[in-house]
Amino acid sequence: MTSQTTVDKANRVPEPDPVPAPAKGLRGHPWLTLFSVAIGVMMVALDGTIVAIANPAIQKDLGASFADVQWITNGYFLALAVTLITAGKLGDRFGHRQTFLIGVVGFAAASGAIGLSHSIAFVVTFRVFQGLFGALLMPAALGLLRATFPAEKLNMAIGIWGMVIGASTAGGPILGGVLVEHVSWQSVFFINVPVGVLALVLGLVILLDHRAKNAPRSFDIPGILLLSGAMFCLVWALIKAPAWGWGDGLTWTFLAAAVLCFVVFALWETRVAEPLIPLGLFRSVPLSAGVVLMVLMAIAFMGGLFFVTFYLQNVHGMSPIDSGLHLLPLTGMMIVASPLAGAMITKVGPRIPLAGGMACTAIAMYGMSTLEAGTGSGIMSVWFGLLGLGLAPVMVGATEVIVGNAPMELSGVAGGLQQAAMQIGGSLGTAVLGAVMASKVDNDLAGNWADAKLPPLSSSQLDQASEAVQVGAAPVPPGTPAAIAEKITGVAHDTFISGMSLACLVASGVAVVAVLVAMLTKRGANADAAAGAAHI
Repeated sequence: MTSQTTVDKANRVPEPDPVPAPAKGLRGHPWLTLFSVAIGVMMVALDGTIVAIANPAIQKDLGASFADVQWITNGYFLALAVTLITAGKLGDRFGHRQTFLIGVVGFAAASGAIGLSHSIAFVVTFRVFQGLFGALLMPAALGLLRATFPAEKLNMAIGIWGMVIGASTAGGPILGGVLVEHVSWQSVFFINVPVGVLALVLGLVILLDHRAKNAPRSFDIPGILLLSGAMFCLVWALIKAPAWGWGDGLTWTFLAAAVLCFVVFALWETRVAEPLIPLGLFRSVPLSAGVVLMVLMAIAFMGGLFFVTFYLQNVHGMSPIDSGLHLLPLTGMMIVASPLAGAMITKVGPRIPLAGGMACTAIAMYGMSTLEAGTGSGIMSVWFGLLGLGLAPVMVGATEVIVGNAPMELSGVAGGLQQAAMQIGGSLGTAVLGAVMASKVDNDLAGNWADAKLPPLSSSQLDQASEAVQVGAAPVPPGTPAAIAEKITGVAHDTFISGMSLACLVASGVAVVAVLVAMLTKRGANADAAAGAAHI
């Protein structure tokens, strides 16, 4: 098969698959399918943030180093990001129902194994397995929704799906705080076991497997290896850049390796009969714009939210539970706005809601750049709520644009692209905005320290103080007199806020660029060709 034939195959609108008969009873019912996959997706999204609250308790209980604890999070996200697209391909090849159920069982089992672990090595190992099984689960959920819902109902379904992800992500710190404070850190993982069992039972009873006529029949093993290598090198560089430094040779070596793997992957995909990702997909400007939009949205959202948690806990002195409760306006607005956004996108198309959502995100991030140490909860709630209002249509619309503009037989790959774009954007946002924060703190701290007439610091002491200030902590040595401690705290918080302000301004600028990208999107050309014609 020539490369031109492959491109034409990827670009064409596929013939509609046979329309299934109206769902009778539980099996294949669209809204019950949505409920079933939402339970599984909730586990994966929740574990992205809930564990951050448990990390200090894990570190203390298992005697782990700070680097070990970082790997509890990094191992999960690395495994998830590297395997998402390949996992989507598995769903396209073997069926999304089977892939989803394997993901649910594996994720729940890995969670239980973490709770039973007595060493940090086992915790990190099973977190990697969580990421691998989560990668199977997420694209399969989108593939099931695409196959089950008719085109006119798909946006609403994706809206609720996005609401579950947003609410679970934002609600993780609240639930994690309650469990760690009142039960144990193990309970953060054990809770996934009964949830996984429920998702499995519902899936076995409700989910109906549907495969497109043109589903892939072979595997592009070299493509899988090249793409996995590229994703690993990219995400690894983003994870390690804050520690290594952006100018370090290792950082640039991994970034260069990622670029090389991506280039070789692209060349290989034009020569293989059934490529992992037919590059003709990206001839669709709306689909490409949707992928870029997901990356930009995640940079602004995940990067900005990273600093907000430190602001609430270290500057305002809130407990993890209180800080999670202060983010409820964001969570609540996403819960309310996501299904409404789905309905609006169905009526007027994705372009205006997506552009409007990113405009709201830009305004919210600008507003968050004005937060100060004494800012009250009311003002914070306004900006957090506006951020949730802006994110909702983007989560829904960009997902529909990516999945809806892909052929039905590549819906799993499209779902993997959507999730991979969000993971890369989140890693990129944390790394880049973290570098902005670090640079601002390094530039301002010495001057602010001197202006406050505090005792001078040596170069090594200044470096240690800067690391503390970057997360909003005050570097007050034990036994410091109260008056001096108060001055140090004031300098630390003011310097942190100046860094957070600049990072939020950068995130706002990224959101403005995303407004322009959103204007390139349109309703999925292949949405109407989906098999999802089960009558509701």
